[in-house]
Amino acid sequence: MNKAIDNIYITNLGVKKNEKVIVFTDSHTEDLKKVAISIAEAGHKFTSRLKFIEFKSTECHGVEPPEGLWKETFGENIYAEFKKRKLFEPILKKKTSAKQREIIEKIVEVYKKDAAKVVIGLSHYSTSHTRFRDLLNRICKTRYASMPLFDKDMLTGPMKVNWEKMQIRSKEIEKTVNRYEEIEIISENGTNIVFSKSGRKAMSDTGIITKPGGFCNLPAGEVYLAPLEGTANGTLVLEWAPTRKLNSPVTVNIKNGIAVSLEGDEVFVKELQTKFDEAKENRNIAELGIGTNDKALRPDNILESEKIFGTIHIAFGDNSSFGGKIRANFHQDFVFFKPTMTLISKTGKRVTLLKKGKLVNNK
Repeated sequence: MNKAIDNIYITNLGVKKNEKVIVFTDSHTEDLKKVAISIAEAGHKFTSRLKFIEFKSTECHGVEPPEGLWKETFGENIYAEFKKRKLFEPILKKKTSAKQREIIEKIVEVYKKDAAKVVIGLSHYSTSHTRFRDLLNRICKTRYASMPLFDKDMLTGPMKVNWEKMQIRSKEIEKTVNRYEEIEIISENGTNIVFSKSGRKAMSDTGIITKPGGFCNLPAGEVYLAPLEGTANGTLVLEWAPTRKLNSPVTVNIKNGIAVSLEGDEVFVKELQTKFDEAKENRNIAELGIGTNDKALRPDNILESEKIFGTIHIAFGDNSSFGGKIRANFHQDFVFFKPTMTLISKTGKRVTLLKKGKLVNNK
């Protein structure tokens, strides 16, 4: 386990002596906090400039982290400029105008050298789909590992994957997906959805974050993309919530890229409906992901289950940080097991990528 933690700094992030490193967690669970403290303590062997930060839970995936984390991660200059120009309120609400986004990016560009070189995000709720993460990666060229819902068992499970082999597998799937324009997914549970990826690029989350601006989850292992807004149509049948198996299936009906209705007797229907009712953006079909980690096994933790080789996951809400146009304080993935995925070209040619959860060799 200690070797797996060290490998986060050595293999996954390639941390160098004297690089500014931020490790953060939130107040949601004591177990995750303990793991975060262990990972932060190990980091002092690899850099003399590591800081550990804990903040109050944001209570939802995709919500921007609090001002204090921005200050410590981006540095005093960026923080002071944001405060002076009263930018934090629109940033945290994800309600920035085009002009405000232009100002924000100019400020970050000027003072980008102050920002952390490496960030390890161990909050319960994910910061992957936030402007915080996007600015760090895209402008500051920070290397960013997002580890929401991480637990110590992952250190001896999906974190023990052969990183090189998984990287090759993921890149091959990425190349194949990017040759096609449309994607159809069906499964035996009744899921049947089709959408366009025209103009959108599939990308790989391989766990190797050694290049400037690199980003991925840890555990890693997926190929993902933002479906073209307004094009998804069909039905999703949910059998798993993010951390538990549902007592009975929940059906989500999709029309023109939006979840239009929910069906089912499960109490989770009310929970998801509440999120959908908060903002129309929360209903957006935001992401398709394909799991590529052959050491990932657990279905009851979304961080690991979405990486299981041969699964797919579909998310609702924000996709603005990886090629989409929707900004929302919500991003939630759902995993589908043993799917059949068909790729469709501009000319209508159909190629099966996954058949009942097994990768089809199309070479």
